[in-house]
Amino acid sequence: MAEKLKLMVVDDERDNLDLLYRTFRREFKVFRADGAFSALEILEAEGEMAIIISDQSMPEMSGLQLLGKTSETFPDTVRILLTGYSEDALDGAADNIFKCISKPWHPEELKAVMLEAAERYKSAKGA
Repeated sequence: MAEKLKLMVVDDERDNLDLLYRTFRREFKVFRADGAFSALEILEAEGEMAIIISDQSMPEMSGLQLLGKTSETFPDTVRILLTGYSEDALDGAADNIFKCISKPWHPEELKAVMLEAAERYKSAKGA
């Protein structure tokens, strides 16, 4: 059996973390971070993730800032931003973001985006 791709979900709301974990635990090896600093610690310990899903609105650092910080170290990681704002509000700021998903998200839409993200990561790795 092929090894599962690594997925990190970052959100300061525990309910959202748990929901994302339950949604994707069968397809991915899921790491949960309750904020940007714990996400950076996980990346330091675990290395590259195939996909990072981050909430935009968090106390210590925004999702955009976090995802921006990861792009130099892990250029192949596919980044997805969950936001309560319209995509237009983030336009131009999200150059390294694969997709912006509006909250509340629809599970089927997010699953489709995740399949696309996984294929993009595998393609970047030549797999």
